[in-house]
Amino acid sequence: MKKTATFLLAAIAMQSAVAQNFIQAYQDRANMVNQSNIITSLQEFANLGVKTTGSQANANALDWLKNKYLSYGYSAAQMVEDPFTSGSYTSKNLVITKTGTVYPDKYVIICGHFDSITGLGINDNGSGTSIILEAARILKDISTEYSIKFIHFSGEEQGLLGSKHYANTVAYQGNNRVQDIKIVFNLDQVGGVMGNNNNTVYCDQDLGGLSSNNAASATVTQELRNCTTLYSTLQTAVDPAADTDYIPFEQKGEVITGFFERIRSTYPHTVNDTFANTDPVYIYNIGKASVGALQHFAVATGTLGTHEVVVKNSLESVKIYPNPVKDMLNIELPNPGIKNFSFEITDFQGRSILKTFNETKINVSGLENGAYVGIIKAHDKTVVRKILIDR
Repeated sequence: MKKTATFLLAAIAMQSAVAQNFIQAYQDRANMVNQSNIITSLQEFANLGVKTTGSQANANALDWLKNKYLSYGYSAAQMVEDPFTSGSYTSKNLVITKTGTVYPDKYVIICGHFDSITGLGINDNGSGTSIILEAARILKDISTEYSIKFIHFSGEEQGLLGSKHYANTVAYQGNNRVQDIKIVFNLDQVGGVMGNNNNTVYCDQDLGGLSSNNAASATVTQELRNCTTLYSTLQTAVDPAADTDYIPFEQKGEVITGFFERIRSTYPHTVNDTFANTDPVYIYNIGKASVGALQHFAVATGTLGTHEVVVKNSLESVKIYPNPVKDMLNIELPNPGIKNFSFEITDFQGRSILKTFNETKINVSGLENGAYVGIIKAHDKTVVRKILIDR
């Protein structure tokens, strides 16, 4: 997690956007980000416990990530465990490589850490982790000119241990640059806080460290801002890059940028960094921006493949309101023709609390205050939403 920035670059944040073309196929893929997948990943991430670097929960999280990638169709050969030891900490990064078609040996790195400290780390950094997973799922079979490395770092909370190891011994060996890196795009603490007006995301720009890569970072950060407004509903502002996993790369002269929440949560590094205190809709919107930007940076094909199906008016667009709710919860299905559906409320561990069939108004007055998971099933479709009961 980054330290609090001491100033905001208002002048840079207000600069006019550089012209960047909208690509419909990029938008269609950004729209494939699935809010249900994000909530499920956050739920599973929470159930892994406190993922302190070197702990069994940390090792279990690594295995969970590997199984996610296997379920998306990535091969074991594309995944590399990157072990490191620093002081009393021993852990592993996970690196997944998707090979580019034109520049197979030049890499766009999208990264974030999966370790946590004190609490479950749902915002810091289950949020970034869930977005990286969604991007990898969506782009798995999409042709990109540049290779993409999806990297999940451990040891961030103890001082960027995993990313320091990778930058200094894998990407570089001494001063010898082993990997040709186009850009490092980091996601850290992008969970927001439920109830805030989470409509803006920080785009991190390199303003310190080596001066030689600052101009290039300014360019890619502006491109990130452009992609965000092109492919999501979010607004952007600029934040100075600091104290997260792109810094070891910046110190080697690489070009960096990243996302960080605009309204900063106070919950990370505490037991209150929970699902209840995050905003999955904000994470979903940052996920769309990330998929759009990653396609731009890696130069994805601008034409949808025959295997890509653009789903419109799917169950994902269901409306559940009000949320937070006091007594009566309303369900508005996107297709009025859906007559047979079930709605179930579970706790965060997956235990069923309430279940109804074909009801669009549900009385939840008997449930205690807190965060729950709402699951709607219709035919072969399932949608998952966060439900917050607050009286």
